Amino acid sequence: MDGLVDIITLENLEQKMPRWDPASPNQLYALVDMGSNGIRFSVSDLSPPRTRLLKCIYRERAAISLFDALSGSSLLRFPDETIKLVSQTLARFNAIAVDDYGVPPGHVRVFATEAMRRAQNATSMLEAIRAACPGLSVCILAPQVETLFGAVGARSGFVDVKGLFLDLGGGSVQMSYLDSCAAAAAARAGDPAPEITAALSGQSLPFGAARLIRLLGNDDAAVHEAATSQLRRGLSEAFQTLRATFPSLAAAAAEAERNEEGAGIDIYLCGGGFRGYGSILMHNHPITPYPIPSIGSFTVSGKLFGRTQDMLEINRSFDGKIFGMSKRRRAQFPAIVAVVDALIAAVPAIRSVIFCSGGNREGALMMSLPPEIRHANPLASFEIAVEEAASTPGQQRASVQDVLDTLRSAFPPDLPLATTATVFGLGLGPLYASQIWTRLGADADANASAALHHAISCPDQPGLTHLARAVLGVTLCARWGANLAPFDEQLHRNLRALMETADPDSTFWADFTGSVTAAMGMLITRWPRTQHAMQRNIRFRSTTVHNERLNIHLEIFVGAEAAKGVDHETLLGLFKNLKKQKHAGKRVTVTVKPLPDPSHP
Repeated sequence: MDGLVDIITLENLEQKMPRWDPASPNQLYALVDMGSNGIRFSVSDLSPPRTRLLKCIYRERAAISLFDALSGSSLLRFPDETIKLVSQTLARFNAIAVDDYGVPPGHVRVFATEAMRRAQNATSMLEAIRAACPGLSVCILAPQVETLFGAVGARSGFVDVKGLFLDLGGGSVQMSYLDSCAAAAAARAGDPAPEITAALSGQSLPFGAARLIRLLGNDDAAVHEAATSQLRRGLSEAFQTLRATFPSLAAAAAEAERNEEGAGIDIYLCGGGFRGYGSILMHNHPITPYPIPSIGSFTVSGKLFGRTQDMLEINRSFDGKIFGMSKRRRAQFPAIVAVVDALIAAVPAIRSVIFCSGGNREGALMMSLPPEIRHANPLASFEIAVEEAASTPGQQRASVQDVLDTLRSAFPPDLPLATTATVFGLGLGPLYASQIWTRLGADADANASAALHHAISCPDQPGLTHLARAVLGVTLCARWGANLAPFDEQLHRNLRALMETADPDSTFWADFTGSVTAAMGMLITRWPRTQHAMQRNIRFRSTTVHNERLNIHLEIFVGAEAAKGVDHETLLGLFKNLKKQKHAGKRVTVTVKPLPDPSHP
């Protein structure tokens, strides 16, 4: 490579990747990731105060395998037709960004990875791109920067993380480590970013799925064995280096080696190769069919993750379509399994594995943000949006907190809500509140169905795990009575099964929350105008008795105006699902009482 090649390293990252400017009048950013297996393009809106959500407003993927094009040449050179196709594709993406969406030219960023690092004629590719797109620059990521972007991009989808991060693309596999709490603390103290330290300590190995499958398919057994040995040794050395660098990882590994109860290391996986392995796991999940199609935040136990030979056999023998798996990915699956086996051999006691939808583009956006936004809770951005919706100009509205406080008052006061798998314990309260009075013109049964389908089909949003989606969907379904057609009943059962794997009591509290919300929605027929307007219509009080089962006595106090035309039996009927479900160990009794007139103590 010569001076035409612009390489981004950890040392020049600040200069090469412009920082996000909150004062910019245009907050649209376009990124192109020239990966080894495909070229991905997206346009994102980073407008404050919802910057942390990395809202994607357009995305596209060109099925151009730079690795295959490069591997077809003994001289590691891109063919002329590939160079022409790539330059035309980037010209198209640039036009979409700048002309169709109005992205400022300075906000369009293109970066390339392993295939461009290896190509002998990378400068020819860059010259063709510059000719097709005057003014568009392409940066090649150094392996450590690719490790950084992959890990931080995967981390972008979650509130807090602590674990190993691996990214398996077509040409390489990277390992890093992130502890979001430690990173946030370091940012507050002005210390060096742990993400950078992890990238320096991590490792990028030239064993992506596309490259490795070629090595494994070689007729020479020595080539096969050498590749497998080098992969295993590389991942083991990478893990040991990270373990020596990060005390929290060393402590988790030591606890796992001592077989302490609940100990183990959590692993976050991104990149097309690992997502392919996740798709096979989802296809063979104990909850069948698995109810949420998105691979982002799909989580399995270390035990299920380790059933590599079973997954290999399913990929080999299953004749039908496996959701999330292309023919190309299925052909590469033996190489993916080889990487997974090497990972299992390198890391003691894997506790859980979380698959991530984010990657290099999200990581590049995240690293352009100031630390206080990068480490912020993304669910707080949703709360801001809900508060904005609840305070429409010209209308006086009760706050989201007022609504949530009323709902919380229906729960037993001794219940530790913060640690339960409920809309409250998972930090989903504002999102839930925002949907209590939506779709009021639709039939209740249609709304119950829509709640379930929205939970599984809504776009990937940072902070929304599969458990969070299930809890939101099932709770909102209960808010509308959960009277479902046969088509939706299996989806409902499987979402509930997903919840119960995390917390056996979660489905009870979802039904309870939904019933309480339905009662509030019957008496308050739109978002309450003020806190006082809400309190004079409905209040809750809950008491409990613990003997052989948890007995909850819920009192609903109804204001005189709200009670007109609503009989007590109708209100009590909203809680019938709590009895129908026959939740083991819990019993709810409900009484309806008039709300005392505050003017007559």
